[in-house]
Amino acid sequence: MKLRSASLTFLAGLLLLAVGCSTKKDALVNRNWHALNTKYNVLYNGNLAFEAGREELRNNYRDNYWELLPVERLEVSGEIKLDSEDNNPNFLKAEEKAAKAIQKHSMDIDDRERNPQTDEAFLLLGKARYFDERYIPALEAFNYILRKYDQSDKLNEASIWREKTHLRLGYQELALKNLKRLLRYEDLKDQEYADARAIMGQAFVELQAPDSALMQLRVAAAYTRKPEERARYHFIVGQLYTQLGHRDSANMAFDKVIALNRKVPRVYWLNAHLKKIQNTPVTPKNREAVLEYLTRLERQRENRPFLDKIYRQLADFHQTTGQDSLAVAYYNRSLRATDNDRVISAFNYEDLAGYYFDENAFSQAGAYYDSVLLNLDDGTRRHRAIRKKRENLDDVIANENIVHHADSVLHLYEMSPIQRRIYFQAHIDSLRALAEAEAKVREDRAEAGFNAFAQSRGGKANRGKFYFYNITSLGYGRTAFKDRWGNRELEDNWRWSNKARVLNTDAPGDLASQGGDGPAGIPEDEKFNLDYYLDRIPTDPAVADSLRRERNFANYQLGLIYKEKFSEPLLAASKLEAVLESNPEARLVLPSKYNLYKIYEAQGSPLQEGMRQEIIRNHPDSRYAAILTNPEIELAALENSPQARYGQLFKAFEAQRYLQVITGAEAAINQWTGDPLIPKLELLKANAIGRLEGFEPFREALNYVALNYPNTPEGRQAHQIVTEQLPQVESREFTTSLSARGTQNWKVVFPFKRYQQAEAEELMARLEKSITDLNYNNRVSRDIYNLEDQFVVVHGFSTRDRALGYVELLKKNRDYRIDNENFVILSPNYQVVQIHKNLPEYLAQIQTPKP
Repeated sequence: MKLRSASLTFLAGLLLLAVGCSTKKDALVNRNWHALNTKYNVLYNGNLAFEAGREELRNNYRDNYWELLPVERLEVSGEIKLDSEDNNPNFLKAEEKAAKAIQKHSMDIDDRERNPQTDEAFLLLGKARYFDERYIPALEAFNYILRKYDQSDKLNEASIWREKTHLRLGYQELALKNLKRLLRYEDLKDQEYADARAIMGQAFVELQAPDSALMQLRVAAAYTRKPEERARYHFIVGQLYTQLGHRDSANMAFDKVIALNRKVPRVYWLNAHLKKIQNTPVTPKNREAVLEYLTRLERQRENRPFLDKIYRQLADFHQTTGQDSLAVAYYNRSLRATDNDRVISAFNYEDLAGYYFDENAFSQAGAYYDSVLLNLDDGTRRHRAIRKKRENLDDVIANENIVHHADSVLHLYEMSPIQRRIYFQAHIDSLRALAEAEAKVREDRAEAGFNAFAQSRGGKANRGKFYFYNITSLGYGRTAFKDRWGNRELEDNWRWSNKARVLNTDAPGDLASQGGDGPAGIPEDEKFNLDYYLDRIPTDPAVADSLRRERNFANYQLGLIYKEKFSEPLLAASKLEAVLESNPEARLVLPSKYNLYKIYEAQGSPLQEGMRQEIIRNHPDSRYAAILTNPEIELAALENSPQARYGQLFKAFEAQRYLQVITGAEAAINQWTGDPLIPKLELLKANAIGRLEGFEPFREALNYVALNYPNTPEGRQAHQIVTEQLPQVESREFTTSLSARGTQNWKVVFPFKRYQQAEAEELMARLEKSITDLNYNNRVSRDIYNLEDQFVVVHGFSTRDRALGYVELLKKNRDYRIDNENFVILSPNYQVVQIHKNLPEYLAQIQTPKP
């Protein structure tokens, strides 16, 4: 009987399960069955995966507090995705669970959804796609809820998520329009109201309307029930007020973040403190208070994860108060404390680079700028600006090294013989004292090592222990050996004095970095030899004059770089004044004076008028004097301006007067050294050299332009020609295709000497007449070959036979009787001849008989 009851009960349960599993029957059992399975099975697991994915995003995302924070704490790649490849597995799982809930438990009967959990499945589907940055599919899910489930309690939430998606897609105006309608006609919960206002605030930020964004975010902060969101909204409000210049209002917003204290993540609390300090100008009255404030933040144990930010703020404080050494120390401490934060590292490196640049330590500044570039994303505006500054710094370093070397040598050159001996003897004494101190240190280390070895052999703990098994003794012994012998090769007779001593190269700046010699590359055996130093000082006045010219030109270049590229007028003025004080070449005097005048004028210096009168009085016929006496004059209209001269030389280039172009460009370059038009003149001269002298001189001239003017369009163009175009025409080989048929372009060439100008022009006229009379479609030109030779060329014969036939016709026709020396050449071979100036090789190869 009991067995029968159990069987009946089991069968009834199976029947109930079968009836309840149907999604096509609108019954109480069916609705509740599918609702329970959707909520507590499929959606439960989907929501767990969704929250895990969202938590992972929060943990991996790092806010950049140096810029305006986004309202939503989410890293966005900026790519619009349409599929689910290479995405977060947690969000993929959440999407799969949502899709499973819809496919297996949706009860769409008579165009009405009977399962009350299906709208939540669609909402989860949309949110999972949103955080996977698949905004188009996410938008479809949210729109489906709004269109299909008009009685759902998730409509407002779905509307808010839809506008967040619109915002990600760049439709800020549409999102604002829909959110305003939502706020006007719908009754929202406090958190929903806060979310809607926050999205509107982000939309106004992206539309460059900070005032409207402020209002929205303040309302959002008042209505949200989440302390972290409230802190974030107040922080963004403070940043917006800072951008608008309202520091007091900004500090009030940051005070609200600070008041939340331990209710919010520590990072908001600390950055709010730092932003308040940045908004507080340091004055003699509050200087001690600000320093105490920062020191207290530094000492708090809970702030240890943020010491990089605190140290950077301390560095800024010391830099503001003129304590540069402390500022540098704290910048370095900030770099050591940072945890792979590229943003703060870039700022620290940039400030250190600026400091060393101001201190004229350009090599160190360049190294720090390199580190800045490593911590910036390629292609950004800031990366391009720093890269350009770093490239300009190469010129600064090169010219400063020239000035330093020349000044050092000239200083020794101008000493009397006795002064030189005293100077170098003091130098040798210092080297000898240093060597003795180093030897004493090595002996002490060796003695300590052997003492430790002896103690280890006699001590109770190490008694009977082999030397090479005793780590302490082995360490002392290895150090003592390296200090005494260096890194010797493992070979026979290693102690012989003629064996090279290989020093430890771990530390930069040691003797090994100088090729195994002493300081400044001095051989070891000459380090204490006074005559060695004295013999290296130049005694020829021509060498000294050459050094002075190099130094003056380098100082002039530095003055222009500081003035034009770095906006450092004081440094620029000091360099240009140094040029004028050093008896420079005549070509540097006037440009230096004019650039000094422009610097004085920009700085409002009283020296401005004196320099103006100096130029007008001593250089009355110069273009600079004309500009100063008549500021309205158009520089390009001056007959002696670089622009007018360049135009004349360019016309000469088009007329194939290449020698005139080369000599004229050289004269203009020497006359207007430092003018912005110089790179154009250099490139024009290089092209003229290529047309007149051939491939190798052309490449050499282009390399000069590329290396000396790398940051100008002409320098970049020259580099592009050298690297991309010249390799394509480098071959001197001639094509062997001498077929009489085909589509080749053949030419008939009549060679003349350059002095045979009249004969060449007469032949050109007769050839043009023959082409007209005989109804040919050819063209005649006169091409310069080199300094001595020129060609009259008839272009455009389709075959070699046609070209030879034309020559024969000219020779035999009594109207022309042209029997000048000539040869026939294929167009590619003519190009090789003109580029490489190897006509004899071509004539020898083809052995063209005279017609």
